Formats: sequence, C-alpha cells, structure tokens
Amino acid sequence: MAIQARTEFASALNQVCSERGLEPEVVVESIKQAILAAYRKDYGEAEGIDVDLDVQSGEVSLTKDGKIMTPPGFGRIAAQTAKQVILQRIREAEKNAILEEYSSKVNTIVSGLVQRISGPVITVNLGKAEGIMPPGEQSHNEKYFVNQRLKFYVVGIKEGARGEEIIVSRSANGLLEGLFRQEVPEITQGTVEVKTIAREGGSRSKIAVSSNQAGVDPVGSCVGQKGVRVQAVINELGDEKIDVISYQEDPVEFIKAALSPAKDLQVKIDEKEKTAEVTTPDDQLSLAIGKEGQNVRLAAKLTGYKIDIRGKSGTPKEVEAKEKALQEEAKRALGVTDDAAKEEKAAETVSETPKAGNQQAAAAQQASDQPSDQPTDDTQITPPADDAEPLISDEQEKADEQASDEVSSKISEAGVPSDQTEEPKEEPQPQVEQTEQTSQVDTQVESPTEDSEEPAK
Repeated sequence: MAIQARTEFASALNQVCSERGLEPEVVVESIKQAILAAYRKDYGEAEGIDVDLDVQSGEVSLTKDGKIMTPPGFGRIAAQTAKQVILQRIREAEKNAILEEYSSKVNTIVSGLVQRISGPVITVNLGKAEGIMPPGEQSHNEKYFVNQRLKFYVVGIKEGARGEEIIVSRSANGLLEGLFRQEVPEITQGTVEVKTIAREGGSRSKIAVSSNQAGVDPVGSCVGQKGVRVQAVINELGDEKIDVISYQEDPVEFIKAALSPAKDLQVKIDEKEKTAEVTTPDDQLSLAIGKEGQNVRLAAKLTGYKIDIRGKSGTPKEVEAKEKALQEEAKRALGVTDDAAKEEKAAETVSETPKAGNQQAAAAQQASDQPSDQPTDDTQITPPADDAEPLISDEQEKADEQASDEVSSKISEAGVPSDQTEEPKEEPQPQVEQTEQTSQVDTQVESPTEDSEEPAK
C-alpha cells in the first residue's frame, strides 16, 4: 500500500517503491535494519534496541526498555553510514520479488535475448531478470550469438554460485509442447491432448496426440493446412524434424505408429518386461532403425517399451551381409567383377597418360617449330638448277669461238664479192651447222650425263 506523500521523505519512499516494484513495508524495514547497523558500528552492541521511523517526516528514534537511546545528531550520521546498507537491502528485496514473480512462470515459455556467452554457459535477458542456460539445456545443433532473440522454457529456480538463479532451456520437452499450444488452438481448448513427447533437441522429435472430441483429427490439427502450424514450430526450433503421431491405446498399434515411416511391421510385446520384438521387411529395416538408431530410440522413449528390431532374414548385420552377397551375385551375372573394374580403372589411367610414340611425335613437332642452323638428315636442302655444274665448260666455249673465227676467215679469203655478202651461199651454211653439231658431240663426250649408259663416241 502506497504512503500518502505529504512530505519529501514520503514522496521519495513512494518513488523507490514504484521504480523497484516493492512494497513500502519492505523498504521501511530495510531502512530500520540499516539504522541498527549504523548504531552498532558507532556505539557498539544494539541488542534490545527498537527503531521507530516516521514514514511521513522521516524522523528516527531509538528506544530500549522504554528509554530513548537516540544519540544527538544520529539522524545525519545514520543517513551517511546506512546508505550502502539501504541500497543493498533494496536490491535483495527487488531480487526476491522478481524470483517470486518468475516462480509462477515455471514450466512456461518466455521470450528472451541472449545477453552474454561465458564459455559454455549462456546468460539470457528476460526483461526484469536474467536467466541461465547451462550446457545440458542447450540444443546441440543450434548456434547462439549475442542479441539473438529466442523463446525459452523456464525449468525452475535453483541455488547457484550467485544465489538463486532462473534456469531456462532450449532442449526440454516442455518447449515443444508449449510451442504447439501457442500454434494449435485445439490444444489450448482441450480438444486435442498431447499424450507424450520424445525429443532429441535440435535433431528430431516425436509427439503423440489424441482427440477428445469425435470428428477432430488430432494429427491434422497439429500439422495444419499445408503444414503451416507444424512449420512454425520447426522454424522456432531451428529446423528440427518433428513427427506427429496419433496416440493408440493398443501398445502394438502405438509401437507401429511410433516406428513410422517404416511400414508392414510385426510386433510382439511382453507387458511384464515392457519389451517388444519388431520384425520388419528387409527393405524397411534401415528405415525403421533410422540414422544411427535415432528412429527406434525415439520410438522407445515415446512408447516406454524396450524395442528389439530385426529383419525377416535375421539381425541387421545378417541382412546387411545378405544384401552385399546379392549385390555381388548381380555383378557377376552382369559380368562386372572386381578384376574387371580394376582393369577398366587401369585402362582409364593409361588413356589419360600420353604414349611414348605420342611423346616422340610431340618432341619432333616441338623441334621442327624451333629454328635450326643445320639441316637434319630427313630434310636435305637440294641446290637450285642454276647452281648445278654446266654442260659446256669455259674451255670448250673458247674452242668453239676459235673454230667459228677460222671458218669466217676462210670464207673471206675465198673472195666473196661484196654484193653477194648479203645473201650467203648455201655451201658454207651446212659447214657451220656441221661444225655446231661437232661441237655439241664433243661437248657431250667431255661431260656425259648421268643417265647415259655408254660414253658417247
């Protein structure tokens, strides 16, 4: 109850109570304890001393057995000495009030902000208070960073190193159930009931639901139209896979539903031992077991039965060995063996490596591309026709010229008239031609060609 603010002290008292969310009686009691601590510090033992505090004026009086024990000037001294004690008491009272408030929120979902990451422990800002999320309550596949806003499940309030702490979780089953309550109105109204939950935080979960009203599909209500409702839950949990299963009173049918998506299962249960033997087709065995046995492990948590699963051909190892044998037999039937596969692989490796002949051709091509001063054996340079040895030597040419001069001199000595010089006689012409033919024959004798088999006569 607020104090009527007639004085400055009463107004300040009301302001502190409204800011801290405390009751005036709690603040007044904290001030009295601080005054006793100040008296004990300055004047010794304070047993049996009562403190009277006027909430309107702020006057303080100390009495013991009806006698006034207030030292002179104690009000001013006590205010200075008791300042820290008053603040500490108020903080403790505020913390207790917050803890009482959040004690009513245990097993509920609250929104918070990741405030600090101190090694494996994450501190979450919940508004008025701070929550602690230890490693055991964290989702394994989630990555947290500062100022990340998430929804947390309040596990409870426990005594920690710094007093009582609010413990929040992201891996508890209650978080999954609370999110479905927020997204599915039928669960909030009680039409659909969540029977049991099996969860591995951040990886996969199974939730069994049942309907309390005829005509209401529990699985369809949780999934929603086109999967809208369940997808909202998946997004909040960091893409965690969720299997929504219809709860069955018959344990055999419930185990079959829990092992979905595997089909055509045969189940034998023992009620006393709480065990179940499940036989699956060989092609459904791996699907029923799940990745690293996750599906059958969650089904065992969901149903409360210890499940022993095997294929029609035997245990999982035997089925695996049989599948390998069938694969090998199929390979042999198709003509594909390990040796053939090795040979094909070796052939591919050889085809990738250039052959020796190709290497030599490449080297020859590279050598031909580079300029060379000396000709190779394969490519000999043939001299042009002009540079070959002439058929008629220089001496023969001189002899022919002398013969022609002698013929000319003989003609001139014979006394040929000048008027007839323009028309030469027919007789000298054959001599000239004969001389030319003779010179040609002589020339051929001295320089015979390569194609002649016998020397010219």
